[in-house]
Amino acid sequence: MALSKELSIGQVAARTGIAVSALRYYESEGLLQANRNAGGQRRYARVALRRISFIIAAQKFGFSIARIRELLKDLPENRTPNEADWGKIALDFRAELDAKIASLEKLRDNLEGCIGCGCLSMKKCAIYNKDDAVAARGPGPQLL
Repeated sequence: MALSKELSIGQVAARTGIAVSALRYYESEGLLQANRNAGGQRRYARVALRRISFIIAAQKFGFSIARIRELLKDLPENRTPNEADWGKIALDFRAELDAKIASLEKLRDNLEGCIGCGCLSMKKCAIYNKDDAVAARGPGPQLL
C-alpha cells in the first residue's frame, strides 16, 4: 500500500503527539505550511513531520518561537531539508546552547553561597546591588 503524499491535520497530530491547535498555531507563526484540499481542509506534506520534530526539540532546548522561525526561514517548504541545511542550523544551535550552558554554570557557581539566604546583603554576593547601582541597565535581575 502506497503512502499518501499529504497528511491531514489529525494525522499529523497523531504522528507527532502535538495538539491540532498547536499545529494551527505553528502555521500561523510561519513555522509550517499547509495546502488546502477542495473542501478547504489542511493537508501537510510529509516533510512537515520532520519540521515539527525540530520545532519540538528546539522548544525543549528553550528556544522561542521567534528564534525557531528565524532558524527555519531559509529552509525550503516543499522539499526535505538536506544535510547542509541542518548542518547550518546545528552550528547556530550549538553556539547558542554553549552560551546558555556557560551562563547557567556561572549562575550556579555564583549563587552557591546565597541560595536560600534571602538577605542579599553578603558582601561577596554576585547579585547584591548596593544603592541600586545597576538600575540604569534596565528592569529585572541585571547581575544574573
